[in-house]
Amino acid sequence: MITTIVTAAVITDGRRVLITQRKEDASQGLKWEFPGGKLEDGEDPEQCVVREIKEELNIDVAVRDIFKAVMHRYGDRNILLLAYLCSHTGGEPVPAGCRDMVWAPVERLMDYDLAAADVPVARKLQEEFKKAGIGN
Repeated sequence: MITTIVTAAVITDGRRVLITQRKEDASQGLKWEFPGGKLEDGEDPEQCVVREIKEELNIDVAVRDIFKAVMHRYGDRNILLLAYLCSHTGGEPVPAGCRDMVWAPVERLMDYDLAAADVPVARKLQEEFKKAGIGN
């Protein structure tokens, strides 16, 4: 079985994190996720995050560090999700390549219908905020 590598950006602003809603006709349509997308041939994962965020939200980001890697099986395909902590460095986000976007309170992430591969990332983010005394 082929594994597709996808990247995602974890972009926080205080107690909020930027999440996007997939288009209705996409795989996992209308699910919420950390923005990102598929790694292209010959592309570095960090370059992929920067490119995908520009395409999806028309903003610039700087990749800080890997946050979480998640292997998940969707039906007959596997994905390896590489989630990176990113800093928003320019532009106002607009849902250019997605249906919608929201700055969600980290403590309320599980209220959104997240794509399954994004759930472990959301849980880790909530744990990190709780440890740091940022949430709740």
